[in-house]
Amino acid sequence: MADIISLLPDYVANQIAAGEVIQRPASVVKELLENAIDAKATEIKLLVNGSGKTLIQVIDNGIGMSPTDVRLAFERHATSKIKIADDLFSITSKGFRGEALASIAAIAQLDVQTRIAEEQMASTLKISGSKVTEQTVSVAHKGTSIAVKNLFYNVPARRNFLKSDKVELRHIIDEFHRVALAHPEVKFSFLQNNSELFNLPSCSHKKRIANIFGNKTEEKLIPMEEMTSVAGIEGFVVKPEFAKKSRGQQFFFVNHRFIKSPFLNHAVNAAFEGLIRDQFYPGYFIYIQIDPKSIDINIHPTKTEIKFEEEQNLYAILKSMTKHSLGMFQAAPVLDFDRDPNLDTPYDLQNKNPTSEPNIEVDSSFNPFQRQSVNPPKASWESLYSGMEIPDASDIEGNELKLGVEQAPKVFQLLRKFVVTTTRSGLLIIDQQRAHQRVLYEKFLTSLTKRNMLSQQLIFPKEIELSQQQMALFSGLEENLNAMGFVVKLRGKKLVITGVPSICNDKQIEKLFEDIFISPDDEEQVESFSKGDFMAKLLAKSLSIKTNNILSTEEQQALVDDFFACKETLTCPFNRKIFITLEKQELEKKLN
Repeated sequence: MADIISLLPDYVANQIAAGEVIQRPASVVKELLENAIDAKATEIKLLVNGSGKTLIQVIDNGIGMSPTDVRLAFERHATSKIKIADDLFSITSKGFRGEALASIAAIAQLDVQTRIAEEQMASTLKISGSKVTEQTVSVAHKGTSIAVKNLFYNVPARRNFLKSDKVELRHIIDEFHRVALAHPEVKFSFLQNNSELFNLPSCSHKKRIANIFGNKTEEKLIPMEEMTSVAGIEGFVVKPEFAKKSRGQQFFFVNHRFIKSPFLNHAVNAAFEGLIRDQFYPGYFIYIQIDPKSIDINIHPTKTEIKFEEEQNLYAILKSMTKHSLGMFQAAPVLDFDRDPNLDTPYDLQNKNPTSEPNIEVDSSFNPFQRQSVNPPKASWESLYSGMEIPDASDIEGNELKLGVEQAPKVFQLLRKFVVTTTRSGLLIIDQQRAHQRVLYEKFLTSLTKRNMLSQQLIFPKEIELSQQQMALFSGLEENLNAMGFVVKLRGKKLVITGVPSICNDKQIEKLFEDIFISPDDEEQVESFSKGDFMAKLLAKSLSIKTNNILSTEEQQALVDDFFACKETLTCPFNRKIFITLEKQELEKKLN
């Protein structure tokens, strides 16, 4: 039998490795930024064109590379971080396996320029698909510049799997956030298509968080700090009242490296138990310093997962200190929903004794036995019987019914979640939130097509401060927002809202725009065939009546009427069932 096993060519092996390490443009950004940090850079500039598909360039003022080193750096498993196997158990750098640069070079075209302080001239290298096409000398500042062009140019199948520019940019911004938050001592700047998104000076951890997520974030943070024999932990948790429906502000850093840890995340969630509503998530920025020998960061190609030696102890410490910080800063709300806050004694009067008796006025002429000759108006008597008349069945025509619902059915709310109405043959149980989502979704789609959504002008315009990330994403949303009845303008870093659709009230505005700027993961979970359709679904989800909302009889009836006027009544915009029917035969069978 002929031999069938052979060694893979280097360029094929590199492309396979690239499939593990480089999944999208954001993966390249992560690797290049981390390399710049390892090179002891104090200033790092990120340049991105075409959401990373066209260009990703990282320029740093680090130690640079010699002509020999720059040539070796793009060979697979070439690294300066480890020499022997034991070094794997005391890693303090970001990269160490020598896979990233080789993987990037296998699937892109690279221009590299680097100079060490001892050299007068810089080394310039051009690489295309793992092959060095040119190596020359040039003039440049100390440090390194790596430009990655035409990502996946030689792997078109991989390029076709990339998401839209907006989604890929969000992933890049997320990776930039993670590195920038881990290293507040480093100055960062980020330009997308020559437009500056971030300019972050060297500062403290708290200031770096505020610079990224907006100045208002600073007042939402509760500090926490604890030094133990297991680890040193410090950072911030976000006050419970600012918990969100997305996990966008959840950051763990171990030895200045961003990690994902469901186990430690559970510890923080457990500390917030009873303080936040269901399906809401606490925000946190937690920095853990731990002995490198007690962790293993070599269990995942992207190094975002870590194995801890004393995981249980770390869990207990994190949960305990989070609870302690929440208690110290009185972040726990009073959970007595029936208490009237107007009856509370003001703080400055709690320890004072009354100095005088309250004045009481009495009407001495009032006689409770004196007959009153007051004739209530007829209208008030008739109102007692409103809604009690039973319509004559002969007045109702069959073609006026939809799905067997009576023309004027009696409705009631069940468990603050369902609206129940009668049909000719039984009961119809409607999920109020999903039904309202369907109603709003179809209204927004109609307004996108006809551009006829009624807009109400706000007496007092609303101003919402946007982060740099939100400002970058707003341009892709503006046209659809205007078509749906919003009147919005961007002034500096503030979004000014002067008009909203008539179906939106003032109290919903701020939360609505918070929902619009969702994370890439949430966006990918919403199936849509266009940006307009996606926006319609997002607004319908945000503005819809929620579970636990008490509806009046009139509101219940209006919801039923609007719902059955929709073109589609079986499922909500997110393909969930809206209602069930209980037939008369079913009810009788259950009673037998």
